[in-house]
Amino acid sequence: MIAKLILSAGLAAASMLAGSSIYDFTLNSITGQPVSLAQYKGKVVMIVNVASKCGFTPQYKGLEALYTKYEGKGLVILGFPANNFMSQEPGTNAEIQTFCSRTYNVTFPMFSKISVKGSDQAPLYQFLTDKKANPATGGDIGWNFTKFVIDRNGKIVARFDSAVEPESSEVTKAIETALIH
Repeated sequence: MIAKLILSAGLAAASMLAGSSIYDFTLNSITGQPVSLAQYKGKVVMIVNVASKCGFTPQYKGLEALYTKYEGKGLVILGFPANNFMSQEPGTNAEIQTFCSRTYNVTFPMFSKISVKGSDQAPLYQFLTDKKANPATGGDIGWNFTKFVIDRNGKIVARFDSAVEPESSEVTKAIETALIH
């Protein structure tokens, strides 16, 4: 009976996941307030898993520059701290917020620390990495600072691995293309 309930719940979650968009998720801000991602409908969204003690951490500067440059045109960047890779995000939400603000003057929305892979993977990242729901961009997160670009209709239009700088030509092209459509 319990196994049947678990299986039913798993199937319901899987079917909901396949029909989901980022707008179906609510996560906590870095200060603990619930934030429905539906509030970003009509905007181009970049979702990034971030870490404070990673070789890619200086990408915060490029992310903030993108946000500053394109925010008025409809871009929002959402940062999701994650401690999945070599414990490179060990701090509390308050420590992460202070670090981002003081070190990189981050003004884009930051969220509470989550898991982006593994058995405790956050539902948003289950959706983003689901190969059935998102065949072109699905797949496991390989490291910190993986970037997803979502168009104004909630469709994932690009994914960039950690080594791709936020201000690179391929990222800015994806953002600019999504902003004009």
